Amino acid sequence: MVSKCVKFETEAGDINIELYPESARESVRNFLNLVAIGAFDTTTFSRVVPGFVIQGGNLYTREGKMSFSLGMRARKVIPDEPNKILHERGVLSMARMDEPNTATTSFFILVGPGQHLDGTFAAFGRVASGMETVDAINKAAVTDEKPDKPVRIKKATITPCVATQ
Repeated sequence: MVSKCVKFETEAGDINIELYPESARESVRNFLNLVAIGAFDTTTFSRVVPGFVIQGGNLYTREGKMSFSLGMRARKVIPDEPNKILHERGVLSMARMDEPNTATTSFFILVGPGQHLDGTFAAFGRVASGMETVDAINKAAVTDEKPDKPVRIKKATITPCVATQ
C-alpha cells in the first residue's frame, strides 16, 4: 500500500509531509479530508514560537469568505490520539486547547524538541522534505507568537509518498 503524503505549497517554499495513519487514524483521516476539500488553501501559519513550533490550519485565516459548511467543519472536534511518536524536530501533530479532546483543524510542526507533548498530543506525521521552509517560517519576526507577516499556504495537495534513500 502506498502511503499518503501532503504537499504544502507556501509563500516560503514547499513542505512535504508523510502521514502515519497507524499511529493516529482519526487525525490522519481528518487532515486528509481537510486537504481534499481545499480547507487549508490560502490559510496561514498563524502561530510561531521561535525555536519550537510553527502552527497552521486555522481556517479563519483563509483569504476571502468562508462557506457555512467550512465554518461548521472548523468547529468539529476530533478525539485525542496520544501515541508513541516522540514530539521531536519535524513531527506533525494536532493542535488543541489545554483541555483534552479539543482538536479541530489546527496542526503544528516542531522545529525543536517537545518532550512535554509526548503522550498527550496526537502526533501523526513528519516532514519528509522542506524542513528548510519550516525553519524559515520559524525564523520570521513575531510578536506574542503571532508572525508579523504570516506565511500563507497557497495550496495543499495529497500526493503519493516518494521513497528516499
